[in-house]
Amino acid sequence: MAEEISVTTERVDDIPLLIAWMDRMGMAELTDECFTPHGNWQGISPGQTLTGWLAHILSEADHRLNRVQDWAGKRTEMLSGCLGVEVRDLDFSDDRLATVLDLLSDDESWASLEASLNRRTIRVYDLTPDRVRIDSTTASGYWKVSEDGLFQFGHSKDHRPDLPQLKVVLATLDPLGMPVATQVVSGDKADDPLYIPAIDQVREGIDRRGLLYIGDCKMMALETRAHLQAGGDYYLGLFSLTQVSQETLENYLKPIWDGEQPLTSVERRDANGELEKIAEGYECQETMAATVNGQEVTWVERRLIVRSLAHAKAAEAALLLRLEKAQRGIEALNERKQGKKHITDEQTLRQAAAAILKQYQVEDWLDVQVAEQVQERQVRKYGDRPAGSRLERQFFVSVRRNDLAL
Repeated sequence: MAEEISVTTERVDDIPLLIAWMDRMGMAELTDECFTPHGNWQGISPGQTLTGWLAHILSEADHRLNRVQDWAGKRTEMLSGCLGVEVRDLDFSDDRLATVLDLLSDDESWASLEASLNRRTIRVYDLTPDRVRIDSTTASGYWKVSEDGLFQFGHSKDHRPDLPQLKVVLATLDPLGMPVATQVVSGDKADDPLYIPAIDQVREGIDRRGLLYIGDCKMMALETRAHLQAGGDYYLGLFSLTQVSQETLENYLKPIWDGEQPLTSVERRDANGELEKIAEGYECQETMAATVNGQEVTWVERRLIVRSLAHAKAAEAALLLRLEKAQRGIEALNERKQGKKHITDEQTLRQAAAAILKQYQVEDWLDVQVAEQVQERQVRKYGDRPAGSRLERQFFVSVRRNDLAL
């Protein structure tokens, strides 16, 4: 008798590889430790469901819930072998996936899972992190605003103050770019207080200190810097005039203008391998003090006063362009042509010129003068009006650059 063989053919694609790496990271195991399903849960565990679902998202580039069951139904043998448990297509129904999403929405359990995954991932990839980059952004949309909702009106980085938004703070390992902490808050929150919770989440997630945190000027709030110092970490970022006043900045620059402060050149190799100077500056130190959790913290802060040559060149070009536009705009006030209202009094002419200077922010570098021209014009006799002469007054504006100020 010939033995009858049953053959099942399924697409494999990259799914076994994806599930193998998630298994190595402990995705299913850690998820089941952090989240407990309701008592009526049947079939594969929430962690196994999440692992299979993530494999679908990554393989198909499709996050829609209603596509997963049909996808799984065509790969039950392969999924069963990869997950180590018998899989049915109903294990990936949209209702089941929605339940998994509800489980993941528990903030406390999610933070525990994220921290555990980060520590396991760093061990799996044998990572030795020493730098973390933190930044915030906004996402706006046509959403309904509720009192306790995430979408709120606030300062818009997208220049759409008419749309409600939420804010996201992301911390990533540098240079890998691996996300290790994510904070999502309502769009009306200020940026500065968002950094400390993200830093604490990184510390808990990778369980390491002595890291260098790199961020923008919003991370450089004194409270955040003190929090990093008290926790044994380091920071690098730009100061704004909020943290360093204009007076302090001028005190840093005065010894340079007086020729008393030598500068250190900053160089790097260009595309041809030649060294090129890209900046110059010097370093000073400031003693800082702040209170963290009721404890006084003091430390010495290194401050770098740097002049970027590329930035200076771009700023100079932008200034010269603004000067040129402002000059043309002021000189155009003297034009007399059809359809253009001519300014006939001195006060209005001065106000128009001042508005142009303010528009282009060049008040300190352009000098404006208004001159009066008086001309006698003969008037012929007309009706009862006798012939005679009339004095006509015209005002002209002139503008020149203040070379000493420039």
